[in-house]
Amino acid sequence: MTQLPQIIQGGMGVAVSSWRLANAVASTGNLGVVSGTGTDVVIARRLQLGDPGGDIRRALAHFPYPAIARRVMRTYYLHGGKAAQDSFRTLPRFTLEPSQELQELTVVANFVEVWLAKEGHDGPVGVNFLRKVEIPLPFGLFGAMLAGVDYVIVGAGNPAEIPRMIRTLAAGEDLTISVRGQGFTSADRPLECVCSPSSIVGGQPPVLAEPRMLAISASVELAEALAKDSASRPFGFVIEGPTAGGHNAPPRGPRRTDDLGQPIYDDRDAVDLSKIAQLGLPFWLAGSYGTPEGLTAALAAGAAGVQVGTAFAYSAESGMDDRYKREVLDALAAGTLEVRTDWRASPTGFPFKVVQLPGTIADPEVVGNRKLVCDLSYLRVPYKKDDGSVDYRCPAEPVAVYTGRKGGRAANTEGRRCLCNGLVAAAGLAQVRRNGGPEPVIITSGDDFRAVAELAPETGFYTAADVLNYLQSRR
Repeated sequence: MTQLPQIIQGGMGVAVSSWRLANAVASTGNLGVVSGTGTDVVIARRLQLGDPGGDIRRALAHFPYPAIARRVMRTYYLHGGKAAQDSFRTLPRFTLEPSQELQELTVVANFVEVWLAKEGHDGPVGVNFLRKVEIPLPFGLFGAMLAGVDYVIVGAGNPAEIPRMIRTLAAGEDLTISVRGQGFTSADRPLECVCSPSSIVGGQPPVLAEPRMLAISASVELAEALAKDSASRPFGFVIEGPTAGGHNAPPRGPRRTDDLGQPIYDDRDAVDLSKIAQLGLPFWLAGSYGTPEGLTAALAAGAAGVQVGTAFAYSAESGMDDRYKREVLDALAAGTLEVRTDWRASPTGFPFKVVQLPGTIADPEVVGNRKLVCDLSYLRVPYKKDDGSVDYRCPAEPVAVYTGRKGGRAANTEGRRCLCNGLVAAAGLAQVRRNGGPEPVIITSGDDFRAVAELAPETGFYTAADVLNYLQSRR
């Protein structure tokens, strides 16, 4: 931990940044990262598939609270796995007061991913969270810290509260987080969620090591605001440009789109790296830096290195289902691959990168045939009902529910896609619907496929080691 990693393997959810990928990268001394988003459903569904290879059970044998591990196994593990036509068990959904079962599952799931990523080497391992997925975050963070995670990387929102979360959980103290809602005013009681380590483990929790926190930022202003306050100051930054995969920061200035409806970025969105360097904290560059030339340019700008996602997403160790890796690689080879920055797809309101593949959520026919359902609900938010009570809604849920019973605006639902189910499906864990077959997938990637084009062979897949060798090949 005294030497900074030169390459950070990006945190790609859901489950694309798998423990296998993170383990392969971290074992070289670079920073391997697991996704902390949706980890509860990932582990629960893998257990229902029978835990092929026994990896989850091996990690659970090291969980420091065996009674909790046994409860998770008893609830979700199916010896030999479920039948292909059977649906996965529905999980409880997060609210301001999540059930004990869901708290335990989320803690255990993040422990498992980090523990497996750290197994067999002493390289650094990180976990990536989306700030927009608020309520599960402290429970996932506690589980990752129980496994000794070295870095915590947070994007898709302002991560100012994360350092406090880390300090509080490391001390074994109860953590209260503020939750943003819709329709509430300063006169209303604040929305809060409590993560109590002692209640979760049923006794005095251990004092834990504090991982290093990296804030993902797309602006000098956010980085400066975080750095100037000791309460919010991260260990360092990942400075991410708009060509990176997943969620992107909205462009500055008036909303403008191109002929495909994509947001237009200009010089106002460029980050002045000299000002980032003046903050005196280490930083890494992301978004079209995943080449040897990109690494050289980043180091020349004063960065500690680069964060790379897309090249690792299509490696053999990534958690993306091999079928979809192959479809993307085939489209790349044929010259037909298109990645579109969709203003409307994400319920968060952030632009979101979508790979345009037939048979996926990018296909209008698939969208038209999919029955809207919101049963994972990571992106739903609290809102104030007419009677003053709290309920939850997501603009990607059934329109009649969102606009009728929940009083949402119809305009908010236009073009929205269920990222939760789509991304879980891309990891090969699609829910099987009784009347509609498996959930369709959504694939997200960055715009820059130069590394993938150089690495992808005619048959099979390249490895994470190939990516690392390629990035450092001209240094």
